[in-house]
Amino acid sequence: MRYCLSLSYDGCAFCGWQIQPNAPSVQASLEGVLSRLLGCGVAVTGAGRTDTAVHAVNYIAHFDYYGILPFEAADFTYKLNAMLPREVVVHSVTPVADDFHARFSARRREYTYFIHRRKDPFLRSYSWQCGYPSLDFEAMNEACRHLLGTHDFSCFEKTGGDNKTSICTVFEASWHPYTPSHIQLLNTEEGTVLQIHGHPRPCKREGPAAAGSGRGRSEAKAICDTVPSAVSDYWFFRIAADRFLRNMVRATVGTLIEVGRGKHGPEWVAELIESGTRGDAGESVPGHALFLNKVEY
Repeated sequence: MRYCLSLSYDGCAFCGWQIQPNAPSVQASLEGVLSRLLGCGVAVTGAGRTDTAVHAVNYIAHFDYYGILPFEAADFTYKLNAMLPREVVVHSVTPVADDFHARFSARRREYTYFIHRRKDPFLRSYSWQCGYPSLDFEAMNEACRHLLGTHDFSCFEKTGGDNKTSICTVFEASWHPYTPSHIQLLNTEEGTVLQIHGHPRPCKREGPAAAGSGRGRSEAKAICDTVPSAVSDYWFFRIAADRFLRNMVRATVGTLIEVGRGKHGPEWVAELIESGTRGDAGESVPGHALFLNKVEY
């Protein structure tokens, strides 16, 4: 009988989804735990590969077991989570039709890539600090329109893939600003003033009056800081397609960043798709800020 797994994982601890020699993978972790629980070798098939450090939310996988599971669904899920690494959580295990395939039955996949424009220690594992002084997101979104539709996306494909075709259909591609949850919850939006009492610092006095008063060093006030605005400092790129090529999303983001920096116009993306190679497109951005966040069947 075939069973469907819904799970999420933090990719920072893994070399990616797929089993690799001498490196931890999500697939290997799942297969090891399932084999121990079921007392036989179990092969797990996922919805698709994710690269090193890439995360997934509600990822879909399937496995075959010739018999009825020896535990109720809730107990089985509990046991799986107790044995899996803390970076992996299984949400559900459900029986499906024998012809269901986690990879080939999928009709739409969605990825999200996060960037932040200023230093933020709370996002460093899940968002890329993009330090370029300015980015034109309007131009980047204009460039996104050239991604829509069915095209040969080999200009964004890492060499060495085993796919038979580089043609994909992109349904959605766009950039959006957002406010991270830690800023929302802690109420540190623009204009919020944090008063830290008990740690005074001298007032800075300037000019002849300050020099003659003799009070410049004795006066003190509480430290008063205004937290910078989150507006335009945090952005995410979302793209949905029927399928994705190896490294396609990260290469696409890197290419759009080049447009945002003003190095190329939005129409450059159309030119790349029409006749460009991987060497002509932008560099791939880091994997830790990328999430596979939806798979539809």
